[in-house]
Amino acid sequence: MNQIQEKKCHAIIHAHAVAAAAGNAVPVPGMGVATDMLCMTAMAMSLCAVFGGSITQEAAKALAIASLKNSMLKQPIKVLSKELSKFIPFLGQVVAPGISVVMIEAAGWTLAKELEAKAQQATAGAATDTARPK
Repeated sequence: MNQIQEKKCHAIIHAHAVAAAAGNAVPVPGMGVATDMLCMTAMAMSLCAVFGGSITQEAAKALAIASLKNSMLKQPIKVLSKELSKFIPFLGQVVAPGISVVMIEAAGWTLAKELEAKAQQATAGAATDTARPK
């Protein structure tokens, strides 16, 4: 990942993490997961564009689900704490957004690295195809 791509990824991931945090501040259990999915879907589409690709909203949603699922499996206590904290007045409005930011950041950087690897494979594959005699 070059410096320009890294800066763009940084801006995209942080902006979507902040948006997810705002949605998780609402003290309604389950709404945080929906907000996280929406932010991850939009983030996947934006990150794909950084690496010269474009994907449909359905493909972005599939990437978002996979990334969040991976993050949730790695950090099940954080996910459970985030949703259960919403049952405690005021505490949930502080804890849930903080946990959401950490999860979205981690999932976003994982997704960015995966998209970068796919873009490099596609570039290498295209270079190999043009080098072959027809």
